Amino acid sequence: MFKKYLIVFLVSMVPLIELRGAIPISQGFQLPLVESYIVSVIGNMVPVPIIYLFARKVLEWGCDKKYIGKFFTYCIEKGHRGGAKLKEKAGSGLFVALMIFVGIPLPGTGAWTGTLAASFLDMGFKKSVIAVLLGVVMAGVIMGLISAGFFTALFSIF
Repeated sequence: MFKKYLIVFLVSMVPLIELRGAIPISQGFQLPLVESYIVSVIGNMVPVPIIYLFARKVLEWGCDKKYIGKFFTYCIEKGHRGGAKLKEKAGSGLFVALMIFVGIPLPGTGAWTGTLAASFLDMGFKKSVIAVLLGVVMAGVIMGLISAGFFTALFSIF
């Protein structure tokens, strides 16, 4: 059982998959939803401080390197685009916009991208981490409901 929880934890740390993939995997393992949710949220949040503090610096350092430059440039551009979209739509409600951006369980809108965008916007470490955490919690609830069959049951009623 520990091995299954470890897999869920590690999957929730992977960019693009994150908690959005870890919760359905946990249900495939037939693990309890609440425990899986907690493990997934923690796993999804572990990289966030590292991303905020170091990713931007590493990407800027590597964007002119021969083999990794194109990929690093792509990541910088993605961070700038995500940040610009958030800032444009949110105005002064940047905290809520970041939370919703991370909370929508779609590829490319998770904690990794949200944290990178927050670092490019110079949002502040504490504010960014809290907004991302609330977004991850929201995405986890949505994915938990989907995985538990809530929407399937709801649609079968109507």
